[in-house]
Amino acid sequence: MCATCGCGEGSTVAVTNLVTGTVSVLGNERGSGHGHDHGHDHDHDHGHAHGHGHGHGHAHGHAHGDGHGHGHGHDAPTMVTLEARVLAKNDALAAKNRAWFAGREILALNLVSSPGAGKTTLLERTIRELGGDLPLYVVEGDQATSNDGERIRAAGAPVVQLNTGTGCHLEAEMVARGVAELRPPVGAVVLIENVGNLVCPALFDLGERAKVAILSVAEGDDKPLKYPHMFRAAELVLLNKTDLLPYVDFDMAKATANALAVNPRVTVLPLSARTGEGLAAWYAWLRAALAAARI
Repeated sequence: MCATCGCGEGSTVAVTNLVTGTVSVLGNERGSGHGHDHGHDHDHDHGHAHGHGHGHGHAHGHAHGDGHGHGHGHDAPTMVTLEARVLAKNDALAAKNRAWFAGREILALNLVSSPGAGKTTLLERTIRELGGDLPLYVVEGDQATSNDGERIRAAGAPVVQLNTGTGCHLEAEMVARGVAELRPPVGAVVLIENVGNLVCPALFDLGERAKVAILSVAEGDDKPLKYPHMFRAAELVLLNKTDLLPYVDFDMAKATANALAVNPRVTVLPLSARTGEGLAAWYAWLRAALAAARI
């Protein structure tokens, strides 16, 4: 169970390589904190017992009516302690991911948004228009189905689908397993499409070089203020679906100001993945980030 948000208890993650058709399972070994080899070039068939920071010190608090006051919970870990353990284990694995990407001059980006903001549509168009020039690889995260992964494959990029079951975000161990299946070459771009959610993905480092937050104009220009952790963690904010501006109540200037209010260093780019408006600026940012990763 994720102590941060309460998701994922007892769930397994299905890892589907949509290039080869192979399916594997990442199960209860997630978050065990054991010393993985993490070479991304082997089977990753970990056999760890599920730790995930439970501690098993349940605070029963029984009175029993006999005045003894057993106090079973005095050593039980608090939710804050559990959350710290979960995030610490994830951060350790994320650091290994980051080192692996850096050692191979791979640009890894974590694309985050609420459901329906247009992440997959943006990836499809990016793959079709840049795939001939840049080596683009995708790790696709969803709770269920391979619908988005199949769209990515049809657009022309190698893709591994991660289905998280009850989990509402990707974690570093999941990405390590996905990249081991994906096998991106030196100098590639790995685009990680996270599960649609503006809360938990902000807290879980995947080892990416940067988070790219996508906000559609149909969602409201106050979203950076309502979900500050996500926008504070992002290096780039893409204001998508600008073709809908005539039909929605969305103030572009206010949305940009709100994003800068929570993160003065963030870059904000308006675009429409459907019409292509503003995509040149996104492509320029992507190329510059890749060039920086290759230094």
